This record gives sequence, structure tokens and C-alpha cells, in this order.
Amino acid sequence: MIGKWSPTQVARLVGAANDIADRWRSDPFQRSPQFTDGPPRGRETEAPWPSLGMPEPVRDLLDRIGQLGVPGLDGFNDPAPSHAPDPLRHGARFETRSYANEAGSRVYKLYIPSGYSGQALPLVVMLHGCTQVPDGFAPGTQMNALAEEQTFLVAYPAQSSAANAMKCWTWSSAADRSLVAGITRQVMREFLVDPERVYIAGFSAGGTMAAIMASEYSGLYAAVGVHSGPACKSSSRKLVPTILFHGDRDILVHPTNGDKQIARSKAGAALETIVKGGQVPGGVAYTCTIYADREGHSVLEHWLLHGLGHGWSGGAPHFHTEPRGPDASREMVRFFLARSRRE
Repeated sequence: MIGKWSPTQVARLVGAANDIADRWRSDPFQRSPQFTDGPPRGRETEAPWPSLGMPEPVRDLLDRIGQLGVPGLDGFNDPAPSHAPDPLRHGARFETRSYANEAGSRVYKLYIPSGYSGQALPLVVMLHGCTQVPDGFAPGTQMNALAEEQTFLVAYPAQSSAANAMKCWTWSSAADRSLVAGITRQVMREFLVDPERVYIAGFSAGGTMAAIMASEYSGLYAAVGVHSGPACKSSSRKLVPTILFHGDRDILVHPTNGDKQIARSKAGAALETIVKGGQVPGGVAYTCTIYADREGHSVLEHWLLHGLGHGWSGGAPHFHTEPRGPDASREMVRFFLARSRRE
């Protein structure tokens, strides 16, 4: 279905979703008493979007967009950062680089921590959502600060507006997938990267792209982080170590997508289920469902964020994030660094 839509049609549909989201994002649940105790989980199969008390035509539009399989319904515009970039630690670098192959070319940003002195480091590849750019996505997620603290490399591929009018990563595109894999391998060639400790993560359309990359390139990536991504079918029958975050009041990508993605990452494996609850001090509650192997090691984690919408949990304010939630970046790094492709 995605291939039948032109970039202009995608832009118009996502633009309409953006306008709707902007109207209702400020305090939508105060307008709809039925959501005071959270979204009606029993009605999830009726429509991909919670109603939020919206007029029927608005609900119909969102339902139609969800059914069309249009990628990257992020609902956020992310132009260049509105303030100066975060200062770099002495010796650290945040470079603009590029990669090209027969499928095309892409620019990417690469964070090199001050602690890098030629030793083999882990690499995390971060894929932004629609209309976002690396210079906004990096400070929003605060992944560079974690890379500086724990000494790993971070690559931020940038989707081209020529490839997609809304800068959405098109996970159905073999060209896009080959370019992301090519960027990953280029960093591995030009820097000393531990090939067993390469990871990929993304937000919304970028989250779905990350899940597909981890499945299709299982020999390249050891684990994946998915945040608020639409679930997408994969031909893989192999378990993919996955940590996933999704707000249960996400009006743009329904939270059931998280359930579906975890089921696909699980690939039928027999795993023990452990459910834990928690609360961010001064923030929101969450439920973390852990799927563990026979040795008790976490293989899959599903973080359901109560009361949060479509934004990166625990991120810095003003970058289309949800600062009241648990620190998704820190939890992803913990999950990633606990495993390698040797395991």
C-alpha cells in the first residue's frame, strides 16, 4: 500500500495529522472524561486511534490514515534546533559526514566521545522520526551525553527530503535500508568498532525502520530499540533482542503496535514473562514487561508509559519529547551494552 502513495500525498496526510495533533496535544484528555483512568484498552481493536472526544470526521480521518499504512505519523515538526547546540566536552566531536552507494547518498552525524583513543567501542545507530533532523534528535534524546558518559559512538543518519517529502524513513524501501546499513559499516571501517556490539534504535517511522533493520541485518546489529513505532511485518523467524517504549495515550501510533512488535520480535520463542511497575519521581507511572530466557536474562522489554503520548520518553524539554517519562535512552543503552552478537 505504501508504494502507491506519492511523496505529496504522504505529506498532505501527515500534515493533516500534524494539525489535528497540535489542537489536541495540549490537554486532550481533560476534554474527554472517559480517559481519566487511561485509554479504554478493551476497545483497541475498534480503531487504530483513541477517540479523545474528537468530532466524528476528525476520528474518521485519523482512522483512514492509520489504515492506509502511511509511514511516520509522527505529528511533530523538528526544524533546526531553536537554541545553540549543547557544548561538546573537550576532545569530543560531533561531525557531519556522508555515505553513498548505488542506491543513493545520505548525510549523517557522528558523535565521537572524548574518551575514544583508538580502542574498540560499541556503536549505536539512531534513526529520527518524520520531519526530524539529527541536530534536533540528538539533543532531544540526550544520547550523546550517554555516549560521553559510557564511551560509545553514535551515528544519526539523516533522511533526505528528496527521498521522502516528510523525511520519513521508508522501511519498505530497499534503498533506504541499504543506505542505513552502509552508514553503519562505513563507521565500522573508519573507526575501531567492536563488531559484536553494534545496535540500532529509532523513533516512530525511524523505530519501525530500526526493527526491520535489526531483523534483516541480524548479522550486523546485536539488538534494537523501538520507540513509538508502527508495527511492521518481517520475514524473519529469528528472535530479535528488543527494548520497546510506547505511550498508552499515543494518538498517532496506537499503543497496540507495541504489543504486535514485541510478538514479532519474540518469534515464538518460549520465554518467561515478568511484569514490573514503577513511577518516575515527579513524572508518570509505567509498566515494564520483561521476557527472559531460561537463565533469567532479559531478551525483550516492553515499557508501556501511562499517560504519555507520541514523544521520546525522558528526553530533554522542547525537542518533541516526553520529559515526564522514564529515561528511554538510558534504558536502551543499559539493554544494549548487556548483550552482544556472541551471545
